[in-house]
Amino acid sequence: MSGHSKWSTIKRKKGAQDAKRGKIFTKLIKEIQVAAKMSGGDESANPRLRSAIQVARVANMPSANIEKAIKKGTGELEGVNYEEVSYEAYGPGGIAIYMEAMTDNKKRTVSEIRHLLTKHDGHLATNGSVAWMFEKKGIIMVDKSSTNEDDLLMVAIEAGANDILEEDDIYEVDMEPSAFDDVKNALESSNIQPLEAAIQMIPKNVVKADEKLASKILNLMEVLEDHDDIQNVYTNVDIDEEIINPAKAGQENT
Repeated sequence: MSGHSKWSTIKRKKGAQDAKRGKIFTKLIKEIQVAAKMSGGDESANPRLRSAIQVARVANMPSANIEKAIKKGTGELEGVNYEEVSYEAYGPGGIAIYMEAMTDNKKRTVSEIRHLLTKHDGHLATNGSVAWMFEKKGIIMVDKSSTNEDDLLMVAIEAGANDILEEDDIYEVDMEPSAFDDVKNALESSNIQPLEAAIQMIPKNVVKADEKLASKILNLMEVLEDHDDIQNVYTNVDIDEEIINPAKAGQENT
């Protein structure tokens, strides 16, 4: 696996998102509510809300669900009060795991996450023991079929992006968080529509996982991602393509 070796890339390759549409909607609704609560329900004046709505539309969430989530966030409709929290952990083989969550009950959430980690050879870590291994980056993924590398490079770098990587059928544009909105707006103004766009935690260094360890790590990542309160999971593991997708690797070797 090349690029940043993020769990989000692994999910995309494994097709996990398509199989869990209901879970995705739940997480997106939480993000929309929190974004609207923090900075209002006008997406034109709220970049975080605008991004959340765009992701929801890409996921084919009905407009009525989006509007309801916004109104719950602004208080126009009664809704649950979610709090943003983060958790740090070590997984199988000592890999670093950083989790971002939204919950209405921190005691319940931390207890459930601790239980999941323990079942999969992991454990919670103290605050700060894992976070330093990651850095915040703006990441925008663009389908290769929607543009060419030269055009993308010119627009993205001029708007403040740092680099562009290739990952199978996508271009991955990375930038400092402060440049995220400028780069995203520049791409959209040039009719380059992102597949995904978010501020993510990127590992500063990665550790290689063999097939046995990779299987344990992927199982843990999936159960953490499946938890209703966890919005994003990041890890510093590097897993080879043939382990993630053996069928594809076999086809390429024939």
